[in-house]
Amino acid sequence: MFLWKISKTLLMITLLSGALMSSFTMVSNVTAQEVFSSLADESNDSLDIGYQQDREIVAKKKFVKHRNNRVTYISSEEITGPSTLEETLDLDQYEKHNVVATGYTAGVESTGKTPDHPAYGVTYSGVKVTRDLYSTIAADLNVFPIGTILYIPDYGYGIVADKGGAIKGNKIDLYYPTVNDVYEKWGKKAVDVYVIEYGTGQLTEEVLVSLNNTESLQVFRHQYKAE
Repeated sequence: MFLWKISKTLLMITLLSGALMSSFTMVSNVTAQEVFSSLADESNDSLDIGYQQDREIVAKKKFVKHRNNRVTYISSEEITGPSTLEETLDLDQYEKHNVVATGYTAGVESTGKTPDHPAYGVTYSGVKVTRDLYSTIAADLNVFPIGTILYIPDYGYGIVADKGGAIKGNKIDLYYPTVNDVYEKWGKKAVDVYVIEYGTGQLTEEVLVSLNNTESLQVFRHQYKAE
């Protein structure tokens, strides 16, 4: 009796489900097979979307890693940059002169002027003597006009700002702040110098300050600037 009731109940459920599906098909014109097929397609689409998102995430991670490697490489390049001013130059491209270079000061031993003289420390061009990235030097103005920039190995950049009665031909004087500096750091010697740029015959304090403030060369400034 009990089994008969269960069987009867299942039969009623089956008949009711069939009736409902039949009514749905008549109203919507969609078959049961199409409904199940659509559900299966949606499931597959969900799987495909998940797979594509996973691939995009992996691709992004690889791209970020690649960019980080490049930054590290650039950083390493910066660390291994030039350590001296001369390493920033390709001297072979510049005109070369062999000269006799002598160290000099602004004092009486070199110029005959004492600190109380109104022209003490002032060059022929009008700018003050300076030892810096671009230091003031004296030359024969017929060879190297005022404003000429020379690169002098072991001295640095020299800009012609002065002249002297004994400076003729391929002779130049290199400014140092003290007599001790002259003897300890230079003295007098023959040296090859390189013409970076010929001058126009004029030099101003503004131009000299601007040259010494060249941003890309500040890392080397402490090697030349007088305390």
